Amino acid sequence: MKPGKYDRVVGQVFNLRIAFTRLTGGLKAAKAGDKIACPTSCALFFLLCAAALAATPEPDLVPVISRQVSRVTELPGEFQPFLSVSLHAKVPGYVDRILVDRGSVVKEGQLLVELSAPEMAARIAEAESRLEAAESERLQAEAQLAAVESTYTRLKEAAETPGAIAGNELIQVEKQVEAARAMVRSRQQASRAAEAAVQAQKELQSYLRITAPFDGIVTDRLVHPGALVGPGADPVMLVVQQVSQLRLVVAVPEEDVAGIMPEARVTFHVPAYPERTFSGTVARISHALDRSTRTMAVELDVPNHDGSLAPGMYPTVHWPVRRGRAALFVPRASIVTTTERTFVVRSQNGRAEWVDVRKGVAEGNLQEVLGDLKPGDLIVRRATDELREGTPLPVSPAGGGAK
Repeated sequence: MKPGKYDRVVGQVFNLRIAFTRLTGGLKAAKAGDKIACPTSCALFFLLCAAALAATPEPDLVPVISRQVSRVTELPGEFQPFLSVSLHAKVPGYVDRILVDRGSVVKEGQLLVELSAPEMAARIAEAESRLEAAESERLQAEAQLAAVESTYTRLKEAAETPGAIAGNELIQVEKQVEAARAMVRSRQQASRAAEAAVQAQKELQSYLRITAPFDGIVTDRLVHPGALVGPGADPVMLVVQQVSQLRLVVAVPEEDVAGIMPEARVTFHVPAYPERTFSGTVARISHALDRSTRTMAVELDVPNHDGSLAPGMYPTVHWPVRRGRAALFVPRASIVTTTERTFVVRSQNGRAEWVDVRKGVAEGNLQEVLGDLKPGDLIVRRATDELREGTPLPVSPAGGGAK
């Protein structure tokens, strides 16, 4: 008999001996005149020992296996529009016309709302008047400059004849030319400023026409003709969303973020169409965990050309879970859980060793474990806490590996 098996049998025989003694009242308690009780009891005791010896199996060892974890879990998601904007009025005015309503399909640049602001035309006329005055002053300054330059040129030619003109007179005219040139530059700058003011007023007037910033759908209308809008009141006039393509936001748990694959294709279902399977592509990863939920937001791009999906829907996403490294698996029966610890029994140099582990994902009859183990370690297939540390164990598996 192998030493390990012998030790286990001795323990079981000891337990049988105690039970047998309680059953018969003890061999020492038998009456001295009873010639049959003692031999009969002894024979029965040894028969039980032989049965225990024959029935005690040798521990079956299996190796720890390593494999990639690949599974699919269901996560909730939420659809958001790919683009969304709330339209406000940049300039104060009254709503004159609203050309769209909720549900209207719009194109980029399409006129949506017209505002009325009569004082805007007066401001533009005033700015144009200032521009005309500035232009007139500029032209006058340029004319004065031309006259002074002409005088300076004639005096300079006359000064070539000695004694024709005084030298101081030529210097005075030269300074007048410089002053006229400075005046022209000043008038030119004033003219450009007046022109910019006219352009600014016209640009403000263009804000009276609200256009669509992109192709989409008007999902909400919040004002009507006659309403006062602008920076002071600042009500939202329209909400436009682009729904031909949607963002599907999925909160991925912390333990699964390592397997997020950019551009991976992910399927999902929505309650509105339970018979259809939709799919999207992983496009954007936040790379930050939400402190309250310990999840990472991941966005999928989902085409929605037929308009079946809508922002606000909550689909069930079939999220593929992958690991960047291989995981260790053991048979489920190999894991022993007590009130104090969870462990497996490893054969270390032919002796039993308890190794603490933590459970991971389950795949069929196998259980992922995390602990001080490595691929190929031999563990007991069906372990219990009765198999104490140091108990002799086989050094090689008796049959196949973990399956």
